[in-house]
Amino acid sequence: MDHDPSVFNRANLRRHQIRSAAGFERFRFLHDWCEREIGDSLAMIRREFPQTAIIGDRTLPAFRDLLRKNKGAEHIVSILPHLSLKTDQQNVLLGDSEILSLAPQSMDMIVSIMDLHKINDLPGALVQMRQALKPDGLFIACMAGGETLHELRQVFMEAELEVRGGASPRVFPFADKQQMGALLQRAGFSLPVVDSDVIRVTYLDLFHLMEDLRGMGESNIIKAQSKTLTPKRFFMKAAEIYQQNHAIDGGIEASFEIISLIGWAPHASQPKALRPGSAQARLADALGTEEIKTN
Repeated sequence: MDHDPSVFNRANLRRHQIRSAAGFERFRFLHDWCEREIGDSLAMIRREFPQTAIIGDRTLPAFRDLLRKNKGAEHIVSILPHLSLKTDQQNVLLGDSEILSLAPQSMDMIVSIMDLHKINDLPGALVQMRQALKPDGLFIACMAGGETLHELRQVFMEAELEVRGGASPRVFPFADKQQMGALLQRAGFSLPVVDSDVIRVTYLDLFHLMEDLRGMGESNIIKAQSKTLTPKRFFMKAAEIYQQNHAIDGGIEASFEIISLIGWAPHASQPKALRPGSAQARLADALGTEEIKTN
């Protein structure tokens, strides 16, 4: 009996990413959005990060040049499962992002783009990243969130119930903002910041959406998915339901929620919350109002 608690088949993920590597430039619009978002966030942080690691690095050279020029990233290491995933193969550390081979307190900054939502032990991975940061080091990331592909999830469930009389998981179980905020704190990060944006994309039909997902290397890697061959009529029924329920501008709409994360490795210089009852001034005085006591 299989007692493996993992949700994702990481071997299949690696195969999907390698398969999509050659044509990835055509399908990297979510990665591009994340790179711009992270670049904008870093522009507001007046710090330099000489030792930087990019986990699951599929970033463009322009992004790494920005880190070098504006953030003092003298040494950037790319952590990847296979060399085919990156055209610039300098400073590549081969390995799985679930088990980081970074020395404790060796990095000033760790960047992760569209990788965290495919990790089995996410709390453990976040702890590893925090431990790899120097005190007051920065963790910054973008990942897919809970609203991602909610239309596709609903459509696949309806189609499978109608065609096969049952349903198997076909879309990733994504975390939401609240869960990620709690996980950052649980992993020991200070000053956590979590935000999200929903990007809505119009496709001609379901099959064009699925082509994009394959091109991104985001095909289904859920271990519990059905092992039997999916009949063609299932996809035809799913395409029909998608068109009925989520039509827009002559096509269909798909949602991608991107959660942005920032956390810092603890350091004595960081601001800390005051102890309850230790305030030296009354809020009522600052607001020019009368304080009304309650029981």
